[in-house]
Amino acid sequence: MLGQQLENVRKKEPLIHNITNYVTVNDCANILLACGGSPIMADYVGEVEEITAICAGLNINMGTLNPDTISAMVAAGKKSNQLGHPVVLDPVGVGASALRVKAANILTNEVRFTTIRGNSSEIKTLAYGQGTTRGVDADLVDVVTEETIEDTIVFAKSLSERMGSIIAISGAIDIVADTKKAYVIRNGHAMMSRVTGTGCMLSALTSAYLAANPLTPLEATAAAVCAMGLCGEQAFRRLDQLDGNSSYRNYLIDAMYHLDGETLETGARYEEC
Repeated sequence: MLGQQLENVRKKEPLIHNITNYVTVNDCANILLACGGSPIMADYVGEVEEITAICAGLNINMGTLNPDTISAMVAAGKKSNQLGHPVVLDPVGVGASALRVKAANILTNEVRFTTIRGNSSEIKTLAYGQGTTRGVDADLVDVVTEETIEDTIVFAKSLSERMGSIIAISGAIDIVADTKKAYVIRNGHAMMSRVTGTGCMLSALTSAYLAANPLTPLEATAAAVCAMGLCGEQAFRRLDQLDGNSSYRNYLIDAMYHLDGETLETGARYEEC
């Protein structure tokens, strides 16, 4: 079932509009090309509505904010909503500054998001208006563990109902939930945290999966999370003693390029709740 989500991306080759941060913009473009999609990057408010109109999905990433990009995000998001395109929000570092909290509030009030994806601290900040994020990393007190899975699922389902969005919480254990159902996903490798932008890449990837699977957004989001984690595992297995995080990043993108539906179907490790 999740493998078909991937195959639909390969078949439909969705064009994804990314308003993302300049730290990882190249990686987001490459992961989209590797998965079978196509990227376009545009963040000038004077063209974002026109650009997003020719795309199949929109990825909004708050990694590097300024007033102009916030306005562009709102304009593109509203246009995507009008067109019925899926929209992903990645609230990077939302608890790290007052500007980020304000921007997240503006975006979630003005734009309907199909999926909101972030680490546990970022998602909790969205829910409660404040949090303990360490820059762009989750605070250790917020990390999802075996002991907190059930509470996290209840929290994610409740937030999904409030936001009208699928909630994807990334970490060593990933939770993807709507109001009625959750996926607990155990793919991935700790090495992914040693590369800047794996979360940003996942948000771009999720946008492509959503665009290619408009009738099954929860499953599409879960498939994207499984695919990214599985590729992280495969990339680690390729490392030799002289390789480091730079090689790992390249191997991860290579793994995404070669991933097929059957491999994802057999390699995805998840439970439905």
